[in-house]
Amino acid sequence: MDTVFLSRLQFAAATMFHFLFVPLTLGLSILVAYMETRYVRTADETYLRMTRFWGKIFLINFALGVVTGISLEFQFGTNWSRYSAFVGDVFGSLLAIEATAAFFLESTLIGVWIFGWKKLSAKAHATVMWLVAGAGSLSALWILIANGWMQHPVGYTLKNGRAELVDFFAVVFNKFGILEFLHTVPAAYVLSAFVVMGISAYHLLKKQHVEFFIRSFKIAAVFGLASSVWLAIEGDQHAIHVTETQPAKLAAMEAHWETRTQAPIVLFAIPDEKNERNLFQIGKLPGLLSFLGYHDINAQVKGLKDFPRQDRPPVLVTFLSFRVMVALGALFVLLTLLGVLLRNRLLENRLYLMLMVAAIPLPYIAIQAGWVLAEVGRQPWIVYNLMRTSDAASPIAAGQVFASLAAFIVIYGLLGLAGFYLIVKTAVNGPEAEKK
Repeated sequence: MDTVFLSRLQFAAATMFHFLFVPLTLGLSILVAYMETRYVRTADETYLRMTRFWGKIFLINFALGVVTGISLEFQFGTNWSRYSAFVGDVFGSLLAIEATAAFFLESTLIGVWIFGWKKLSAKAHATVMWLVAGAGSLSALWILIANGWMQHPVGYTLKNGRAELVDFFAVVFNKFGILEFLHTVPAAYVLSAFVVMGISAYHLLKKQHVEFFIRSFKIAAVFGLASSVWLAIEGDQHAIHVTETQPAKLAAMEAHWETRTQAPIVLFAIPDEKNERNLFQIGKLPGLLSFLGYHDINAQVKGLKDFPRQDRPPVLVTFLSFRVMVALGALFVLLTLLGVLLRNRLLENRLYLMLMVAAIPLPYIAIQAGWVLAEVGRQPWIVYNLMRTSDAASPIAAGQVFASLAAFIVIYGLLGLAGFYLIVKTAVNGPEAEKK
């Protein structure tokens, strides 16, 4: 329970709590923009009601995301001052661009959308929501470029004991950050699709606002299927790049201890880090890890034993989080495909509708598992192969961090309860609660 551990715990809690809201903001903005565009093109009042109803859930979620995100940037100064001093020239510039060029733009446009219903034409108002969606994605891009630099630092030089920026475009077009963007944002789309499908299924089970929620379900099912399939395709490219840039993470993802060709994948195992082996494993698939990492079944994959113990990520957490993410990703493809196939017979398939209501939390779990994999799998580095996490924390007492962590849990816990209460209440009330 030292300063580094408590600071890591606080930042992890803040990040994971914040990321309960960000994905729904990214995906719902696209869906609401599409619904409003359909209203503009067809003059069908149902699409207008859909825009207002789902737009209200979007706005509640966005407000919570803003509040929960503020504390994250403060922690770079309070809890991680050594990190900020070392990489501020690179990392700070990316956060500044995100705030000024993306977040402020998104917030301003949302204000225009909220207050512009009677002041803008229908077409202009719909265009504003598309701009909101674009600004939200732009904000995500800059954050993920910053994280991508931490995962695979490029475009810098070490000078005067600091990492100083020498090639801004190398940082911006860092392949790791681009791949993170192409994986994280579609994952947010999947989450948003499941929220819309789940809420729609709830009302369809009760036979409330049937036409309204059948349309909502159909739109979300197609959106979710396309995003789920994309994640599977992009995930393959992400695995190859992780193999190139973070081989220790790949080995931990698969609890792979011995360097070998035709390296296998095991479906499940219980890693024993102390004795450098797996206590139990099932479903050994020869050559699949070599193919996953190199697209060559005969390729050699480096095992964890070839990395110094102090340079290995926590194996059990990395291994399990990867499997949770992949298993749920496969389930999402199946559930959204069923949704598309059953879209014209939804009321006849109550079991499927009940399943979709129960499935609402699953994309949240998958996304959180993905972030655990990305961040825990990078350890012991805060900037991969450049700065250790143990060297990055502020020189403050553990008691101070513990006090702020406790306050954070209490305040944000209450905020989260209030926020989710509003979202659930709005969702259960349905579109009749909306005013034109």
